[in-house]
Formats: sequence, C-alpha cells, structure tokens
Amino acid sequence: MATTLLRRGAATALAALAIALVMLAGQALAADALPDLDQEVPAQLDVRVGGTAAQPSYRLGFGSGVRNVGAGPLLIEGRRVAGSGGRMVARQLVEQDGGGAPRALDGVGSLRYVRSVDHQHWHLLGFDRYELRAVGGGRVVRDRKSGFCLGDRYRVTTRAVAGAPAAPVHTGRCGLRMPGLTRVTEGISVGYGDFYAAHLEYQDLPIDGLADGRYLLVHRVNAGRELRESDYGNDAASVLLELAHGRDGVPVVKVLASCPDSARCAAPGAGGPAAAAVPLVRAARRGPASLLCSLSAVAGGWRP
Repeated sequence: MATTLLRRGAATALAALAIALVMLAGQALAADALPDLDQEVPAQLDVRVGGTAAQPSYRLGFGSGVRNVGAGPLLIEGRRVAGSGGRMVARQLVEQDGGGAPRALDGVGSLRYVRSVDHQHWHLLGFDRYELRAVGGGRVVRDRKSGFCLGDRYRVTTRAVAGAPAAPVHTGRCGLRMPGLTRVTEGISVGYGDFYAAHLEYQDLPIDGLADGRYLLVHRVNAGRELRESDYGNDAASVLLELAHGRDGVPVVKVLASCPDSARCAAPGAGGPAAAAVPLVRAARRGPASLLCSLSAVAGGWRP
C-alpha cells in the first residue's frame, strides 16, 4: 500500500515537472522580439520667416527621424467600429522569437485620421514629441505635432543591425484618402527608420518673443512609454542652440552641439567643433507636392 502510494506520488511529481518544463520551453520559444526605437538627432535646421513685412514671424524648422535598432519590428494595428468617429484604438503587435502569432498589447495609444494640405491619412498620435527648453530653465515651447504615419522610409546605414530585411516592408500610406477604414496597420522594420521633413505638419516651433540665450531643442520618441521596447535609454536626442537678435530684430540661430541619446546637450569643450549657423529661409507656399512625410524614402539614409 505504502509502496503504491509512493509510486503514485512520484509519478504525479514527474508529470508536474514535465508540464513545468514544457511551459518553460514554450516561454523560451515565445520570447518577445522587441523593437528598440532610437531617436535621431534633430537635423536640417532652418529658421523660416513668414507673416508680413510689417510684422514678420519666425519658426525654427527641423527634420526628425526615428529608427528601429532592436530585435523585432514595431507593429501597430489600429481598429474601430464603423461610424464611431475619426479615431482608432491602437495596439502593439509583438513578434515572437520562436515564431507563431504575435502577442497583442492593448492600450498603446490611438490613431487619428488627419486632413490637411500635406496629410490625409491615419497618424499614430504622440509617437514623437518636440520641445524647446531654456538652458538652466524649463520648457518654453512645445510642439503641435499631429502624429506619425509609420513606415520604412530610410535604411539604417551608420551601424549594423542584425535581422534587417533586405528591402523595406512597411511602405504603405497609412490609409491615404481612406477615412472610412476600420482597421489599419503600420510600423517600422528592424534596421529601418521613419523621417519627417522640416516644416511638414508642425515640424517646427515658433521662436517669436524668445529672449537671447541658449536653448535645447529636444526630440523624444515614445515619451509616455506606452510602446513596449527593449531599451528606453536612446529615446531622446537634442541639439544645443544659441539665439541672438540683430538690430533689425531678425533672429540668428547657431548650433553649438548635437547630442544623440541625451535630452541635455552640453556645450563642447575647447577645441570642439565651431558653431554652425542655421539658415534663414522664406516661407514657401505648400501644396500636395510637399507630402514628404512618410510617402517617400530618404535617399541614402539619415541625413544630418
């Protein structure tokens, strides 16, 4: 009797151990292949003058790029019920190392159908944020960005990224001119990035009324960390600027330093690179031809 009970107990324990091992193996096979969103340094800066001759206004323009240097793609799926308005609920689809269906993560944000001269498609809101901060002080200007239409718009060429597909995968237009969609998918593949040109859909900040001094232009992806990624330490990048006004009141902006992976760019020491003047340009009339955001690739990769 006792021997029988011992045998049964041992069999039960072995069965439980086998189940646990299978579950652990399954977890190992189903490990998340997470993206790693790397914020590029603000680039292609200029100061655009608009308004009238009697009352000009000035905006600091900049290009912004985010690249994926992680183990898996960033995949975003938006869904909504037909007739429920111009927003979709977003969820992140995380691919698994062992293959199989991706794991869905809810509550990562929302997508909105944007209508403007430059845009008529679905944007993931809050993907990338921009602000101007006074050195030693707080934020003085914040963006009005309407979101990103995510895609593989340029290839990462400045570092090796394992697992990058030979050709871009996400080349769609995020439901261009299709406000009635109830589902849309967009993303950034491993080894690729997305880029928005200066002055396109609020890719600029007003600098009217700012005092002379030093400022930080900070770009930050995934600011609220709603998106799951493997590393959040490279989500911000910045440039240190010096602003001065001539006797005519025209702002002169110089770039003193550029700092990847940091929201607190410091001035270079002695022997560092010389300050670079930011060009002053006249505002041009925008039209459909300026739809540069995510509908065409950036030739040659990221261009600082």
